[in-house]
Amino acid sequence: MRKLLITGQSGFVGQHVLAHLEAGKAPAWQAIAPMPHDLLDPDSLDAWLTDQCPDAVIHLAGQTFVPTAFRDPEGTLRTNLLGTLNLLQALKRRGFQGTFLYVSSGDVYGQVDIAQLPITETLLPRPRNPYAVSKLAAEHLCLQWSFTEPGWRILIARPFNHVGPGQAETFLIPDMAHQLVRVRKGLQTPELQVGDVDVSRDFLDVRDVVQAYFELLDKGRSGEIYNVCSGTERNIRELILQMADLAGLEITLKQDSDRLRRAEQRRVAGSCRKLREETGWQASITVTTMLNDVLGDWEKRE
Repeated sequence: MRKLLITGQSGFVGQHVLAHLEAGKAPAWQAIAPMPHDLLDPDSLDAWLTDQCPDAVIHLAGQTFVPTAFRDPEGTLRTNLLGTLNLLQALKRRGFQGTFLYVSSGDVYGQVDIAQLPITETLLPRPRNPYAVSKLAAEHLCLQWSFTEPGWRILIARPFNHVGPGQAETFLIPDMAHQLVRVRKGLQTPELQVGDVDVSRDFLDVRDVVQAYFELLDKGRSGEIYNVCSGTERNIRELILQMADLAGLEITLKQDSDRLRRAEQRRVAGSCRKLREETGWQASITVTTMLNDVLGDWEKRE
């Protein structure tokens, strides 16, 4: 079996990567056991790699919350850029000669004109927040290593909005699911506090995202960037109302100024054509299943 190093195993996506492996959906891969480590502490990374050199890496760890990036841009850049450099250097010291998948973000595209939808990988990024800047900078670092490190195969994934069980309620869909569960339990009036819901986004179930990562490990081309998205534009208000219907509730939406974000892109739709054509990946989980599973997750938590 090929050995896989996964950073950020305790995070939302990392837990789904482990669940994917435990379910036998990627039988050729075995996760290297986690050890306490810090991307900003090279010695801890060296210690993690002492006993095993991986055949591949999925680099998920980092600072991922946009509001935090505005509050602490320096810390975000250190973690996401310098932390990635520390990981690459630790792998080089260990003699790594495998596949490195850097998980970036569709947020790097920033403000996109409607005429340029759906977003393809050839679109020039225009990051609009420190988080996106940090991810784009780390992308360029990884691509530079793909040119200068013989024997390394380095790929970039740009996931768009992804949703699923286990996601923190700081994100939109789990926040709405949590509020709906509270309404159903009589803990909240049937009025959901929302931000700007008259926008569209490209949502994909996290389990389809994870499947895309494994397809890229096997079939992606070194030095290439791949959007990981559904290719479908979905209105936020309609998604919330669909989830309320699945919960069997009639609700109203009340805009909360504290939930509004700066530099809001009105519409987002990505193109997954490159990923699909080069790896054979296809999304398999419907929006209805995704929303039901998130509701069920919050039923258990509440």
